[in-house]
Amino acid sequence: MARVLAVDDDVKIRDLLDTLLRRKGHQVLTADHGQKGIDVFRRERPDITILDLKMPNMNGIEALRQIRQINPHAPVIILTAVGTETEEEQARALGVTEFLHKGFSLHELGDALNRLMQERSQAASKPPSSRGTR
Repeated sequence: MARVLAVDDDVKIRDLLDTLLRRKGHQVLTADHGQKGIDVFRRERPDITILDLKMPNMNGIEALRQIRQINPHAPVIILTAVGTETEEEQARALGVTEFLHKGFSLHELGDALNRLMQERSQAASKPPSSRGTR
């Protein structure tokens, strides 16, 4: 399974993600704010990162921007309860992999994780000469 970093300032959401992801067999790393998430990302290099969009001090867009500087192709899912169309466009311009609105079904999150893991598995099985950039 995957190493997943969940970054959310809401302890209930973090705990929910931690519980759900562990039940699916994933190794879970958590961070309670954007800068800590960047620090954990830099140190641990998770397979998939889940970011809250609205956090104090550093929002999900800025955290995504910094993740892109570290790894331009890292799979990132943004979760939001109140994201605007402009914020979604910004996230997509930065190459966010998935953009889910809180209130998402657990199936939506599971489907997004499965897609990312399948893409990662397919990329890893290609010979190095056929691997291109996205």
